[in-house]
Amino acid sequence: MIEGHFIVLEGIDGAGTTTQSSILADRLADRGLPAHTTREPSDGPIGVLIRQILTGRVVVPGSHGAHAPGWATMAALFTADRLDHLESEIVPNLLDGVSVICDRYDHSSVAYQTVSSNGHDGVSDWVLELNRHARRPDLTLILDVDPEVAASRRGMRSGGPELYEVSEMQVELAKFYAKIDELFPADTIVHIDANEGVDHVAKAVWAEVMKLRGESI
Repeated sequence: MIEGHFIVLEGIDGAGTTTQSSILADRLADRGLPAHTTREPSDGPIGVLIRQILTGRVVVPGSHGAHAPGWATMAALFTADRLDHLESEIVPNLLDGVSVICDRYDHSSVAYQTVSSNGHDGVSDWVLELNRHARRPDLTLILDVDPEVAASRRGMRSGGPELYEVSEMQVELAKFYAKIDELFPADTIVHIDANEGVDHVAKAVWAEVMKLRGESI
């Protein structure tokens, strides 16, 4: 059986990765092509813990009071979740011929942990090494969006802001994603302008996926 394609959507919070993952899966299904959507943090045990940290439900003690775990701990947690995610969900689907569309992957770990480390040296290289055994995607689509646009979108969500949804950090993350290709030279990475409307972005995403499959739109 031919393996499915492993497709990743990336971007800052509010870039539209979740929306576009869903649209892409529906379009593949309309063509009779099996597709499975997933996300990171995953819905596995480590991923659930990470989501509780991101929403402030899990904290650790410190000399200045309770706070979220530091960037290095978060990097290790994200990596453990990713490897479990691959073993339990992503790879089995790919081997069954199902294309997997993942909302975020290790590109996010490198971006978010590097930016949140407050200038520590060698963070990107260290996170890359942690993820050395993570399977590479067949295609990574970076949804580039202006931080102001993303902030407006986040403001329409229910619930409060999560750990990394701080405007200053999102600005730095947008800059980081703009040059992230340099850290993943062996990956197939395509940047898409996600400032446009949902349909416009979906069309651009679809064009790249069809190119990956060697098919016409």
